[in-house]
Amino acid sequence: MIRSTLKAVSAAALLAGAAGFSAFAADAPNFAEDAPSGLYKADQGHRYIAFTYSHQGFSNPIIAVDDWTADLNWDAADVTKSTVNVTIQTASIDTGVEAFDKHIKSGDMFDVEKHPTITFTSTSVEKTGDDTGKITGDLTIKGVTKPVVLDATFNKAAFVDRAETHKIGFSAKTTIMRSEFGVDYAVPFVGDAVEIVIESEFDRVKDE
Repeated sequence: MIRSTLKAVSAAALLAGAAGFSAFAADAPNFAEDAPSGLYKADQGHRYIAFTYSHQGFSNPIIAVDDWTADLNWDAADVTKSTVNVTIQTASIDTGVEAFDKHIKSGDMFDVEKHPTITFTSTSVEKTGDDTGKITGDLTIKGVTKPVVLDATFNKAAFVDRAETHKIGFSAKTTIMRSEFGVDYAVPFVGDAVEIVIESEFDRVKDE
């Protein structure tokens, strides 16, 4: 119970903070100096995905994803040439409610036995400001692939002495219609639109 409560509080804070994340972003970051080109991987201790939807108009449940990885191929000279790939383990979707966990992972919804992963593969990056951009990519859920656009903000980049590597922090969000991906249980009684919020730090893989 304590674990679920802490996750719910953390996810709530994540969603609440997303609206104002650009206020904390760096001004005109020096990508070449602060975040040199190379392969970066999501820091497993500092990465979060949560999604929310309308439950009959009464509330907006917040659901966390515990197990996911991401590879960022970062091009500091031209960030529009950067790419990112994300893999989510659907069995790690955590509602904080045991009975709902079983249902959301069943054939009614994500059908995790047949579809163990959700993937996102970027296809283009558009820079919209000094620290903002749009990441377009292919999102695959339950074998259905559709393009989505992430509104992304570059928060900070720096060399971190403790980690002995460069680190980049990003925030991103998007909204999808779950029915378009075959997750249409109880629509429209339960909301179709799902907002996805991502907060992640990426560590540069050290050169061998």
